[in-house]
Amino acid sequence: MKGLVLSGGKGTRLRPITYTSAKQLVPVGNKPVLFRVIEAIRDAGIRDIGIVIGDTGDEIRAAVGNGRRWGVQITYIEQDAPLGLAHAVKISHDFIGDDRFVMFLGDNCIQGGISPLIQQFGHSDFNAQVVLKQVADPRSFGVAELDENGRIDRLVEKPRDPQSDLALVGVYMFDHHIFEAVHSITPSLRGELEITDAIQWLITSGYQVFPYIHDGWWIDTGKKDDMLEANRLVLEEMQPVVHGYVDRDSNLIGKVIVEAGAEIINSTIRGPAIIGEQTRILNAYVGPFTSIYHHCLIEDSEVEHSIVLEHSTIRGMPARIEDSLIGRNVTVTRSPLKPKAYRLLIGDNSTVGVL
Repeated sequence: MKGLVLSGGKGTRLRPITYTSAKQLVPVGNKPVLFRVIEAIRDAGIRDIGIVIGDTGDEIRAAVGNGRRWGVQITYIEQDAPLGLAHAVKISHDFIGDDRFVMFLGDNCIQGGISPLIQQFGHSDFNAQVVLKQVADPRSFGVAELDENGRIDRLVEKPRDPQSDLALVGVYMFDHHIFEAVHSITPSLRGELEITDAIQWLITSGYQVFPYIHDGWWIDTGKKDDMLEANRLVLEEMQPVVHGYVDRDSNLIGKVIVEAGAEIINSTIRGPAIIGEQTRILNAYVGPFTSIYHHCLIEDSEVEHSIVLEHSTIRGMPARIEDSLIGRNVTVTRSPLKPKAYRLLIGDNSTVGVL
């Protein structure tokens, strides 16, 4: 069995972060989401993984490499334009061949991994299996309706009047019949080959398409608030450990991870929180559900319920920073210049709150 990870999207909902970085490489719990996906596939016993890449392909290649660090073999599959999930399957035929495979969206976090799914599909004669999750408001998702035998009968994209509360999570199992399906469908109104249309083609053609109902949490990290929620959930499951230096004037409260080379000086860290490698926390407070990535400096400031990416500095802030996603190589500081005014250069689709 093989794995197929889709990492070709533009990440427009995470701008301005994704103007300069792949959305799949934004970390939750100080580990890029894409790395978590690779580990989930590897832990299910799959060693041959293809990654579909697009405009951010060079960055993903540099970050992931050949997969040796995870004990897997990575093959890169270039998608010239984001023409739909089914198109990504279509261009991956040479890599997949006639093998069964799991397809996993590269910006999704799922609790507990996918090992039970792989085992169930591997011991079945299903042609496809789709991971579903009960949601409170199905109108925002692709929704699956089941027949009396528990098979998937119909898929509906963002229904106005949903007949089911089972949403598509973004993890799929297929055998080789999916390639017949993706060659048989036509582009949707938005010009893409939709994976829901391909699965519906399998159903209509009489193939066996079954659900897998996921009990744990699942987050699509496409937006800032979703990324923070995924970070919160991941941090709650991590175990406290200190590999860095914590001086006698500092306090670690609750689940706190201090990675190698990090320094905590005259500061309080209230977990769950993680402090990355070679990061310094000086005369500062880091509150719950915060991930500070590697080679950062937090000085004379307070940060809570936030993600701070690598090589960034927060210094001398007069108010607490919270509910924030701060990019790479960023400096946030209180300006001494007068007259005091806000000077803003803000990317599209951003939200800024000021005192």
